[in-house]
Amino acid sequence: MAKKVLILSSSPRRGGNSDTLCNEFMRGAVESGNEVEKIFLRDKVIHPCLGCSVCSRDKKPCPQKDDAAEVIGKMLQADVIVMATPVYFYAMSAQMKTLIDRCCGPYTEMSNKEFYFIATAAEDDPAIMDRIIANFMGFLDCLENPVIKGPLFCGGVWHVGEIKGNPALEKAYEMGRSIE
Repeated sequence: MAKKVLILSSSPRRGGNSDTLCNEFMRGAVESGNEVEKIFLRDKVIHPCLGCSVCSRDKKPCPQKDDAAEVIGKMLQADVIVMATPVYFYAMSAQMKTLIDRCCGPYTEMSNKEFYFIATAAEDDPAIMDRIIANFMGFLDCLENPVIKGPLFCGGVWHVGEIKGNPALEKAYEMGRSIE
């Protein structure tokens, strides 16, 4: 049975290294017969959370008029969510963190999702991924029954295109193909 896969690419650079891994993941997931959509967060207008509690306390839609509700709605509909980020100062991108913060109200509806984490960094130290997973776990710990299906880290890539020929590309493709 095909799954709905949502890939959230938070690279500020189209065709950047983490975005390239997203494309390979997507290629594998599509070849496995899944319904796949990739959202390039840079193309969306997502304002920071205002902390007004309209969504969490009052259970009403966020009063901000931006693209967050659309993206979060797709997260709620997805079976599988891929969260991809370049690493900046040993943390996820601002684009990804801003989206996560906007999930404040509807996160309680985000149950039984499978998650994949993809990260790239200039520094080639696999321990960096532990920090990124810890960042993502702050979000997942608030969800009901999330399942982490796999992390993928590719270090030693900074400038656009440095990932070319890297074995992580094949790993991303195989992760996508493994969705069943």
